[in-house]
Amino acid sequence: MTTVLITGPTRGLGRAATLALADRGAELVLVGRSLTEVAAEARARGARVHEIPCDLSRLADVRAAAVTARAAGPLDVVIANAGAMSPDTRLASADGYELTFAVNYLAHAQLIGDLLGSLADPARIVLLGSNVYSANIWRRLLGVPEADWRDPIELARPVPGTGLAASGVAYANAKLAILYYAHELQRHVGPGVNVSVFEPGWMPGTALSRGTPEVFQAIGRGLGRLPGVSTPRRSGPALASLALDDKWSHLRDGAFVLKDKETAVRPVAHDREREQRLWEATAELLRV
Repeated sequence: MTTVLITGPTRGLGRAATLALADRGAELVLVGRSLTEVAAEARARGARVHEIPCDLSRLADVRAAAVTARAAGPLDVVIANAGAMSPDTRLASADGYELTFAVNYLAHAQLIGDLLGSLADPARIVLLGSNVYSANIWRRLLGVPEADWRDPIELARPVPGTGLAASGVAYANAKLAILYYAHELQRHVGPGVNVSVFEPGWMPGTALSRGTPEVFQAIGRGLGRLPGVSTPRRSGPALASLALDDKWSHLRDGAFVLKDKETAVRPVAHDREREQRLWEATAELLRV
């Protein structure tokens, strides 16, 4: 039986992936808030489930969750799924870090770092990525900002800025950090651990937008009904496949999978100097 730890399993993509994993017989270690309902549904589908309550905006919670997870035994897969998009970049986590960067990136860097000694051999680490780090014609038309990379210590600081522009840049920076981290993480783990990044595709109207004004959430829900737009129901099983299926067992070095196809990232997402600096800064931010 494959043991899979997944963060953020209670709604959206995380919930859909969790239930798909349960349907396929995985043993689940759920890390997040309000786990009771999804854990019960996974158990009803025959899965063995461990619940680890955790607020990923609090690094103390993340460290405690890692201790509990290690007690569950070797992990075959870690899925760093949880995400947030703060509507106000002045908002800080419990540790004083900009909230989007704290939840999307720092919490998972802490958790994965604490779990490396508890991984099976072989093991997979799957990070949740996004193409929003780089603009294309469609994102420009929709006004979706791209990343504005700075030193990670600066990215972690709350700064004045509200509205979709500021929050979008913060989110894009966090997702670019995940790509840099994936590449550098592979250099630091043993040969039996494979690191990849999953992009579920554009999913408007999910819980990720819950901090935005209601009008934007309503627009997102409408766009989510368009043909070809990704939904948790479609992308959840694809994420479960990436975690479990033999056809993905070769993926490593932060390989980027868009829905169900391995694809190249933009040149800006490969930068050895930035990757090394991020690794060093992350240790400083996490006070390792």
